[in-house]
Amino acid sequence: MERQRLDKWLFFARAVKSRSLAQKLIETGVVRVNSERTQRTDHRVGPGDVLTMTVHTRLLVWRILDPGTRRGPASEAAGLYEDLSPPPVPRKTQPPAVAQREPGAGRPTKRDRRNIDRLRSLEDDGPALD
Repeated sequence: MERQRLDKWLFFARAVKSRSLAQKLIETGVVRVNSERTQRTDHRVGPGDVLTMTVHTRLLVWRILDPGTRRGPASEAAGLYEDLSPPPVPRKTQPPAVAQREPGAGRPTKRDRRNIDRLRSLEDDGPALD
C-alpha cells in the first residue's frame, strides 16, 4: 500500500493551490486524519484514510482512494478521493435595504442625502414626541 505526504496529497487533489498553502493549512491544525488532528506536513496518508478539514468556511470530508502521482486536471484530481462531505448550510437571506431607489433614478442628490440622514437619525433616537 503506497503512502504519501499529506501536504503533497492535498496539492495533488486540488484542495489548495500550492504546497506551501497546504503546509500552512495543516500547521494551523484544521486537518484531521482518521479523526486525529495533525500539524505535521510530512504525515503519511494512503488509500482508506479519511481527511476532515475546513477550507474556505466549508467542511470537507474526503476518503482517499489513490495517492496520485501529479497535479493533473480537475477530473483526474477528483478520482483521488471520495467526497463524504455534508451538504453546505443554506445561507440566511439578507433583509432588504431600508431605503431603495427606483431603478435608473441615478445617484441621490444632496437634498436626498440630507433627508436620508434625517430619517436614519430618527430611527436611532427612537420615536419623536413632537
